[in-house]
Amino acid sequence: MAKNILIIEDDKFLRELIVQKLIKEGYTISEAIDGEEGIKKIRDEKPALILLDLILPGIDGFEVLAKMKEDPALSPIPVIILSNLGQKEDVEKGLKLGAVDYLIKAHFTPGEIIEKIKAVLK
Repeated sequence: MAKNILIIEDDKFLRELIVQKLIKEGYTISEAIDGEEGIKKIRDEKPALILLDLILPGIDGFEVLAKMKEDPALSPIPVIILSNLGQKEDVEKGLKLGAVDYLIKAHFTPGEIIEKIKAVLK
């Protein structure tokens, strides 16, 4: 069965790049461009993994994560944060809220991001 990955990312270029690569790897993809839509899709679809940007229109990624963790049905879903926020306190906050990994956009190529996703889903 194809694993569904939800990408919550408002950067269209980056999102499409990652989506293309994940489809090639055989994953099914769902996309959200803001926090509200992201939370709705998490509830409706219960994806196998979420790739989450932190700086989003409306509700930010931290809030998406916090809302997920309040819901026992959603809290086990692994979340990889993918963000431009590289401050130590942002990374710590993200991991404390329950993200399994925190990737800073500038430090990872799309290919490396896919490898991280595959590792978490193993």
